[in-house]
Amino acid sequence: MGSIPKHFLKKLSPLQFLRLSLLLSFLILTCKEQGTDPAPDVFQLLKVSTQNTTLTSSALNEGIFDDAVFTITFSSAIDTSLVVDNIQLIEIEGNSSVSLGITYQNEASNVLVTPLESLGLNSQYKLVLTDKLKSEQGADFPGIEFDLVTKNGEVQLTGIIINGETLPTSGIKRDVNYETATIELTFSESLNAQDYESYFRLSPSITLTTSLSEDGKKVTLTNAEILDYYKSYTVIVNSNLRSANGFEFDGFEATFQTGLNSTPKFPTITDEELLTKVQEQTFKYFWDFAHPVSGLARERNTSGDLVTIGGSGFGVMSILVGIERGFITKSEGIERLQKIVTFLGNADRFHGVWPHWMSGSTGTVIPFSTQDNGADLVETAFMAQGLITVRQYLDDSIVAEETLISDINTLLDSIEWNWFTRGGQDVLYWHWSPEFEWAMNLQIKGYNEALIIYVLAATSANYAIEKDVYTKGWASSGNIQNGNTFYGHNLPVGFDFGGPLFFAHYSFMGLDPRNLSDTYANYWTQNRNHSLINKEHSVANPGGFVGYSSHSWGLTASDEPNGYSAHEPTRDNGTITPTAALSSIPYTPEESMDALKHFYYVLGDKLWGEYGFYDAFNPTEGWWASSFLAIDQGPIIVMIENHRSGLLWDLFMTAPEVQSGLDKLGFTY
Repeated sequence: MGSIPKHFLKKLSPLQFLRLSLLLSFLILTCKEQGTDPAPDVFQLLKVSTQNTTLTSSALNEGIFDDAVFTITFSSAIDTSLVVDNIQLIEIEGNSSVSLGITYQNEASNVLVTPLESLGLNSQYKLVLTDKLKSEQGADFPGIEFDLVTKNGEVQLTGIIINGETLPTSGIKRDVNYETATIELTFSESLNAQDYESYFRLSPSITLTTSLSEDGKKVTLTNAEILDYYKSYTVIVNSNLRSANGFEFDGFEATFQTGLNSTPKFPTITDEELLTKVQEQTFKYFWDFAHPVSGLARERNTSGDLVTIGGSGFGVMSILVGIERGFITKSEGIERLQKIVTFLGNADRFHGVWPHWMSGSTGTVIPFSTQDNGADLVETAFMAQGLITVRQYLDDSIVAEETLISDINTLLDSIEWNWFTRGGQDVLYWHWSPEFEWAMNLQIKGYNEALIIYVLAATSANYAIEKDVYTKGWASSGNIQNGNTFYGHNLPVGFDFGGPLFFAHYSFMGLDPRNLSDTYANYWTQNRNHSLINKEHSVANPGGFVGYSSHSWGLTASDEPNGYSAHEPTRDNGTITPTAALSSIPYTPEESMDALKHFYYVLGDKLWGEYGFYDAFNPTEGWWASSFLAIDQGPIIVMIENHRSGLLWDLFMTAPEVQSGLDKLGFTY
């Protein structure tokens, strides 16, 4: 359209000029609508993803699944007519295109690309978006490529059998033959016959023979040496194993435990010879391993300078056994006992009462716990029981022995038993500390190992308790009575099932339970039935623990896989403690002798050591203690002797103060 002459515009009236301006504006707008389109929009790729993984064009994208679906997200809608020819998935090795299914989402701004066949495993692909793609508005796209590698195939372990039975992948297969363990592992893919062997092993390591089936899918492992018994082994297949076609393996572990090797470990000897052997070997703990300065017993074989009063009380009784059995001479025994008694006279005491632990060199207290750094009445009673028994053994017509008798009496007479009623209460208290006083606040109440404390507290000429302290304190006015039957055996007093077996031992090292009764129990019946209940619990084995039987039993306080604890039928974790069954031999001679033979002949290669039987073992856990404890070794020697000769019972019961104390408390014996 041409220009309007100026002279023409000058002749127009104002109204005519306005009308002309509006007409020109309309014509201009009309011309623009009929002319060329504006520039198209910007078209960008926002993201390409598969299985929640975002792909990158700058690096190799690994681990792509064989059934991958690719989501391609653009900034705006795509021209769908161009997609099929310009989005490609190319398999690199064969340089071939993969057939794709295409769908759209979000008004065609998302393109879903689905391979119409499974991708090859461990294969390289290229996802190509060519530069011929355009937006719906015609915007250009620069093109882009993504390098892909699919996941490798996986080898599956389809079955594992040991000696014809399935080996579970969780838990432990028990009681596997220790002589022959044939393990068959079946895989989903054939293995490489040239290198498969190095990926299979047992831990702990043993020599294996291996074979591969003809189809390459079954591996057979067999032990080339006898396995240890009651031991756990783990079958391990290394995760670096590959199948013949290159598939990967995740790795595998499964555990089994061997059963018992019942072959005798030592030559058979007579029962009497075996009893003597056990006493003599165990005696070495209190003789050879005694503290060189004090002569007292170390708490355990790793205690160094620390000695224990209660365990040493059992130890002085064992010296009498050593003399009578000929392990040492009497003069050697008297010399050692004098060393012990002299040291005790100079050691820390609190109202005549020794601490639980002390230094074997100086006699100064070693705290058993923070507030337990003073008197321990129970440990002191175990020592007093031993000292009374020693005194009754000695001959006052011999000067050295008369001196020892006098020194023992001085120690015994200075124990202030009644002071531990804490101001005249009808009960005894276990602890007192010069620093913390009665902070431990533990009353000695039955029924447990502490009956001997009340008997001895009633014997004192100067510091005796009254009968009410026994009746109301120890016996809780009769509440210690039980009367129920467990595994067919009546239990007169105490906890259900009897508690740990040291209840039947510690008080009765010297106190003779034969025909011993009071208002509440016949103590022979109590201790025999307690022992039988403990044994029958192992036969019943409600916890399903390994190694429990009529000849492998005994629950009491001892070391265990996780430390130290009291074990009993109501608190059982599979830990068997030899002292439990062996120290009950006066009450259960046949049952305890069966246990002794089992511990020595069958388990002796693991359980028998320098100072007799190690403290405990737990076959379920494949655990064997390396420890010896004074409070467990002592009862073995003493109670075997009481079974054989009654030596310690007869000596202790001849003490006049013991008889008067029992009379005072209403015992018959």
